[in-house]
Amino acid sequence: MSSPISGTIAEIFLQHLEHIYIKPLIESKRILFYTRYIDDILIIYDTETTDHDYLTQYTNTMHTKLQFNPTLESNGNINFLDLTIIRRSTHIEIDIYRKPTTTDTNIHSTSIHPNEHKLAAYRYHSKRYNKKENGQQSFTSPNKTVSHPQ
Repeated sequence: MSSPISGTIAEIFLQHLEHIYIKPLIESKRILFYTRYIDDILIIYDTETTDHDYLTQYTNTMHTKLQFNPTLESNGNINFLDLTIIRRSTHIEIDIYRKPTTTDTNIHSTSIHPNEHKLAAYRYHSKRYNKKENGQQSFTSPNKTVSHPQ
């Protein structure tokens, strides 16, 4: 993408496709929940009314230049962005997901990056450490549990 507005045009195009193809699935309750961040999509559906093969075939017919490759949940878990979503019988738990390739490296102090960028990682880790010390680190604690109807 060479134009400064390419990202905006791509977003408008994807929203148009979602309006035409995804909105009817949501309205007919074939999809219970749909969200997208850039090119990562999370779809929650009832397996009694919708089949993942149907969804894959359907979404892959939306446009010839788009190919959807779903990742299904495994043992009640699925990773979306930097979260692990854990499906329990009465609720959903959310935890932090780190890719196996995560290096947790920071910008070296002698780098020519702006100081604001260099200090951002340290502020983040300091805040996270303080939350952990105060017992606020677990995302699966009762105040971070999301309930869903059965």
